[in-house]
Amino acid sequence: MKKMHYVVIALWLLVCSATSSSAGVSVGIGIGTPNMSLGINFSSVPELVPVPGYPVYYAPQASANYFFYDGMYWVFENNTWYASSWYNGPWGLVDPLSVPVYILQVPVRYYRLPPPYFRGWEPGRAPHWGEHWGPEWKKGRKGWDKRPAGPVPAAAPVPVYQRHYPREQYPKGEQQHQIHNEQYRYQPREPVVQQHYQRHGQKGPEHDHGEGHGHGHD
Repeated sequence: MKKMHYVVIALWLLVCSATSSSAGVSVGIGIGTPNMSLGINFSSVPELVPVPGYPVYYAPQASANYFFYDGMYWVFENNTWYASSWYNGPWGLVDPLSVPVYILQVPVRYYRLPPPYFRGWEPGRAPHWGEHWGPEWKKGRKGWDKRPAGPVPAAAPVPVYQRHYPREQYPKGEQQHQIHNEQYRYQPREPVVQQHYQRHGQKGPEHDHGEGHGHGHD
């Protein structure tokens, strides 16, 4: 079942890549075009708390495996990773080979809705992604469980501007991109997130932490 699930995701991303190529967009999609609803429907930006030792936030009050890293929200649901630049989506499916290392390394205890197969895994360590995704994934992501060289990067500022857009005033489509460009000046470090930003015209001064609101608590 795990292998079949991985194959389905790979085929889906292959179709997206082919479609993008025919449209003149670069091939090699790490995050699919945001068009999915996951049933995540917060009334406003959820409280986000830093994961100690990682440039990642998690949402302790959410009934979801919900994180914020490098300028995007990340959700692990139905054995699949999704990402969005807005707190309620829409969500783009993430290629398992493209999920950032710091997301993969978040310890089990910070998953608020862990799947059953997490049971028995050490709370203070990362999930056993190699077991979950299988040999092909492990071959493509060697060293994912090793801390990257150098100091841990500073966490991206939480996009607090989104607090001005509660559920009843939540923007859609191109309006999201326009507001994001105007209000959020951080530029991501991760290649997969950079690719997503470029594809949707979300650009700004390189590594500008213009929002700089500390830990980003609500």
